[in-house]
Amino acid sequence: MADDAPGPGSSRIIALELDQRTIRRWSPEVDHERKVAIYDLLEENRFEPVGCGAGPYRVVLSIEDNRLIFDIRDEGDRPLGRVPLPVKGFRRIVKEYFLICESYYDAIRTAAPSKIEAIDMGRRGVHNEGSVMLRDALAGKIDIDHQTARRLFTLLCVLHIRG
Repeated sequence: MADDAPGPGSSRIIALELDQRTIRRWSPEVDHERKVAIYDLLEENRFEPVGCGAGPYRVVLSIEDNRLIFDIRDEGDRPLGRVPLPVKGFRRIVKEYFLICESYYDAIRTAAPSKIEAIDMGRRGVHNEGSVMLRDALAGKIDIDHQTARRLFTLLCVLHIRG
């Protein structure tokens, strides 16, 4: 299997939710990004947690004690394992991503198309950097492809928003 190819049917997430305790009120833009990330992730992903047996998987994401928690379950919602990931190393990139997203949403309202495009290119670059960091941090714990990492990075950012 190629490194970025989607995995077979059992190496995938079939349901993903954000822990209700960590959900805050989001702006319409953030809520839209959350919905799109979850929809796209469920449509196509590769997710292979080490030591959890064969999937497909149901996943609940939450932030607990400055850790991103992947609560991994089987199709019948039986617990298979929890993978904690410290988020301290992501603070800079998440903050940078928030700032560039604010600039992007402001630009959409008033800026020329060329400026919007330039900001969007920067936004995608920061998003890719965060996705690579997430994928690297999960190495040896959960194997994911690049697109899955991108969507999970979006959700990590969403979970960082404090109401």
